[in-house]
Formats: sequence, C-alpha cells, structure tokens
Amino acid sequence: MKDVSAYYPVGGRVILHVDMNAFYCSVHAAEEPEKYKGVPTAVAGSSELRKGVIVTCSYEARRLGISTGMVVQQARRICPQLIVIRPDFHLYRRYSKAFMSIAYSYTPMLEATSIDECYLDITGSKQFGTPLEIAEEIQRRVEDELGLPCSIGIAPNKLLAKMASDLKKPRGISILRLRDVPSILWKLPCSQLFGVGRKTADKLLQMNIRTIGQLAKADEHMLIGAFGVTGSWLKLAANGINHSPVSTEREPNKSIGHTTTLPMDVMKLEEAQRVLLNISDQVARRLRRHGMLAGGIQLTIRTPDMKTFTRSQMRSTPTESAEDIYKEACALYRRHWGEDKPVRLLGITLQQLIPKEEAAVQLDLFEYQDQPKKESLLKTMDALRDKFGENAILTAGMLGDDPSVLLRNSKLRGTSLQKDNLPTPE
Repeated sequence: MKDVSAYYPVGGRVILHVDMNAFYCSVHAAEEPEKYKGVPTAVAGSSELRKGVIVTCSYEARRLGISTGMVVQQARRICPQLIVIRPDFHLYRRYSKAFMSIAYSYTPMLEATSIDECYLDITGSKQFGTPLEIAEEIQRRVEDELGLPCSIGIAPNKLLAKMASDLKKPRGISILRLRDVPSILWKLPCSQLFGVGRKTADKLLQMNIRTIGQLAKADEHMLIGAFGVTGSWLKLAANGINHSPVSTEREPNKSIGHTTTLPMDVMKLEEAQRVLLNISDQVARRLRRHGMLAGGIQLTIRTPDMKTFTRSQMRSTPTESAEDIYKEACALYRRHWGEDKPVRLLGITLQQLIPKEEAAVQLDLFEYQDQPKKESLLKTMDALRDKFGENAILTAGMLGDDPSVLLRNSKLRGTSLQKDNLPTPE
C-alpha cells in the first residue's frame, strides 16, 4: 500500500464538500431514465397552474435559459418541451440517505447541511487513499450505485471546500488550497463568497468593495464599524480562513415550518381551511419525525401584491397533533384575516420546540385515556407514509369534494374509504 501521508498536512485538516447536482431532477432521472434522462426537466409545486414556481431544473433546461425561481408559465414560453414534475420529498429523502451512507463509509465525521449536500472531514481517512482518490471514489460510487451526479470540493476548511465544489458543475472535482485563494477567488465579486447575502454584497458595493480580493485587503476596523463582529468574519473569509469544525451533531430545530403558494388566489374561509389542513398535516409529521413538541404556532399570509403578514399564538400545553395545529391556525386566520380578502400564500411555522421526552405534557382531564390510542395511531400512520409515500394516507378534507381522488392517490390496496367532512376548526 502506497504512503499517502504527504497528502495530509501535519496539524491541518482535509475537508470535502459533496454537492449533488440538480438533485431533485437527477433523482427523477435516476428513477425513470426513459422519461427524464437527458431532457429538459424542472421540479415545481404546481406544474400546470399560474403560480407554480421552478424549485430546480436539470442542466439541459438551464442551457436553454430556465432558472430556479422562474414561474412555470414563463419557463414553458422559453422552453415548450420542458417537462415539469411535481416534487416527491419521500423519494428525495430516500436518495439523500443513500448518498450520505456512501459518504459516511469513508469517515464518521459527516455534517449534513441539507438534503443534497454534506461536509466530510477525511483527515483521518488515509487508509482509503489520497484526498483526490477518496473524492473520485465517492463521486463514482454515487453515480454507479444511485445514478446521481455530484460535484466535490477538496480544501483545508469548510468554507473553501464549499467554494471549490461550486467551481466545476456538474460532475466536477476541484481542489482549493489557501495559496490558491488570491489567484482563484479574489477576482470574483463579493456576492460569490459563501455566506455573503445580497444585502451585505450591496452594502459592500456602496463602500466601493466590489471583489473578494478588495474585501480581503480592506481595513478590518472599517468593516467592523459597518457590519459589527461580522466584519472580522468577512475579512477572514475573503482570505480563505475558516476554523469551523465538521459537526456530526445537528443543532436542534428552533422552528419547523412550511408555506405553499396557491395556484389561484383564495378568498373563501373554507378554501383557506383546506389549505391549512394540508400544511398542518405536513408540519406535524415533520415535528413528530424530529421527536419534538410545539409550544407556539405562527400563521403566515401573503397577499397578491406580495405583502406578508405573520400572527402567532402560544399554547398552554405543547402539541404534536395536526388537529391542534390546524385549529390554532384557523383561529388565527379568522381572527386576523376573515372573508373576502384575497390570499396568494399560506404558511404555518411551529415555534418554541421542545424534545418530547423532556416535556411534561398536561393531558386534558377528559382525554387522557385516549392519548395512548392517539399516539399509537399517529405512529402507524407515519410508518405507512414512510413505507408507501406521503400520499398513502390522506384525509378527505385535504382533497375537496371528490373522494375518488383519494382512491387514485392511495398506494394502499384494500384501504377502506369513507367520505367525511372538512374537520371543524372550532
């Protein structure tokens, strides 16, 4: 076995950033290559109606001028042959776990930052070869075993590894050393420095700091005066310096939320309630998956002229129940919005989260006997959805007035279906 020690700096680190390319579209191409591989595709919440927004698109679509955030209608004018796919988050999570599992086989020092990217600290992984050989093997295995393309950055810290993975897409592998920063990064605009948002970039422009190189050479006291403690971070980052570790333990969620842009403006209360029922079900399921309870519920409303309103309500006892969340959300909607006012977007955010095992839940005097049955039912429903997908079990209230939709969507044969009314939020 060859000696690879020279490739691992003494006292330093070797970090990989693995970034899946056009992840959602790539997953669909891997699942159904005969339909989606090699053609322009996009994933959008609504594939047909006016408010559908492109979440991501394939590289074939990008080459034709399609971009993330574009309205479906506009995208189809640019590219009539574009195939628009509704998202399938159950499928994405399955592929995410699979590629993370491949990455984890090279080091336990893995930090998942989102569903489609992660950092790996491979400083102690010499037995698998050089850093470049490890990156090449991960990239090859993800492609061969899952059919997914990815780009990988190799660097001495997380910041440069992230920047490196963006240099060559799709299917690129890039090495970015500290000595490479002046020649590779300094010519780029500040907006391309990872961690610099639009407002910060605009403010830097106002200060006549346009490139990462100018930021690297800027006076630190001036930056601190303009940005506070972030000013010091900006100067360090522009020089490629970053000491943050690869954290194998994710920080606990401070909130869990979901919003949905509606295919058409909603004005009637019962229409808003149906949307809120769907959202309540989604956020409650995510809450239970994390083993948390919610002590507060926030409702988000956006109008057709893009004005956003939020209203919150604290609960006397924390909950994991979609029914409780739905009732609170509907109460907030009626109290602060009412009828005959158009709504473009609705959202629910669960706040004041606490681990379920740490919560002393005060059960209602008349419901405590039913609590174990409710929890057992929720666990069963969650298990069925984990196995068969999110649409395996739906309430009739989510579907409107046609119960046959449930029959078409159900993946469970022999399911007994009975049409019921929209749950009463009072």
